[in-house]
Amino acid sequence: MSKPILAASFSLLALAAANAWADYPVAIAGPMSGQYASAGDQIKKGAEMAIADINAKGGVLGQKLKLEIGDDACDPKQAVAVANAMVNKKIVFMHGHWCSSSTIPASDVYNEAQIPMVTVSTNPKVTDRGLKNIFAIAGRDDQQGQVAGAYLAEKFKGKKIAVVDDKSAYGKGLADEVAKAMEAKGVKPALRESITAGEKDYSGLISKLKSAGVEVMAFGGYHTEVALILRQAQQAGLKLTVMGGDTMSNSELATAAGAEANNVLFTFGPDARKNPNAAPIVKKFHDAKIEPEGYVLYAYAAFQLFDQAAVKAKSTKYAELEKALRSGTFDTVIGKLSFDANGNSSAPAFVVYQWNNGKYDYVKK
Repeated sequence: MSKPILAASFSLLALAAANAWADYPVAIAGPMSGQYASAGDQIKKGAEMAIADINAKGGVLGQKLKLEIGDDACDPKQAVAVANAMVNKKIVFMHGHWCSSSTIPASDVYNEAQIPMVTVSTNPKVTDRGLKNIFAIAGRDDQQGQVAGAYLAEKFKGKKIAVVDDKSAYGKGLADEVAKAMEAKGVKPALRESITAGEKDYSGLISKLKSAGVEVMAFGGYHTEVALILRQAQQAGLKLTVMGGDTMSNSELATAAGAEANNVLFTFGPDARKNPNAAPIVKKFHDAKIEPEGYVLYAYAAFQLFDQAAVKAKSTKYAELEKALRSGTFDTVIGKLSFDANGNSSAPAFVVYQWNNGKYDYVKK
């Protein structure tokens, strides 16, 4: 064997060895900065713990996971830029994004690149577009809107209820579903309004609520706006109860709204922290001084899904992973997960919670 051929053989062997032991790049994306950064932090904490645990047991198919983090700040254009950057990094799995308005355009990029994604975004358009790469591990807004609307119609019978949204894909979609569910129960909203997220003064809205005699506000949007509206309503002498969606499951709401947060009800999935099978992982988070509220355990579950699907498929290639995710049932910290033809979770969808002195729990019936 000549020296050039020998050198080439060694180079090929070295390259094969490097590829055999290369890390699998996986990713999360969401609001790591901006006004919703606390949600991004929850996702990051859950993902980091999951990946550390997976790597500690030898990784996925004998290879370690390397986490890439994308910050979309809940901005659709930035989300598309993040998605393209992740495609260039050759990720094999994405958990993201968080805001539905970011997830919807970003998912087209991942779908074209054949990258499976697991999301907690709840707008029905996330899964209704027929993309094969999307798997939603939270319920949908048409589900939580029905739960919230029915609850409002029953529990606040005779009171004037306003329905307000923040104009976002998530917020408007949820508010429309709440209003529809209320009307199906014979309750017409006293007001139907929209606000602009990120403003500092909602006195105009509060004046309308007071003038209309509203005591309850169903809100489609994020916790930051609710905290501000509650504080300003209190200052205006308006005692307001708020029914929100899953984004109210953030302790930043209790911190920002103070005692007024006790007037917040919201819909979210069954509390994974109460799942006995999740107890060891919940303890691990507590030992690390992390409260696994909100989306922390959902992020952990997303990487459990990837791990189990890759083992089932014996591959991290898209076609095999997509088939495994679509056909399997998986044990996760948020319960057993399986998916319908559109990638919607078959798990129980939504229950009603209430904040009470800095913690949330199921409402007392």
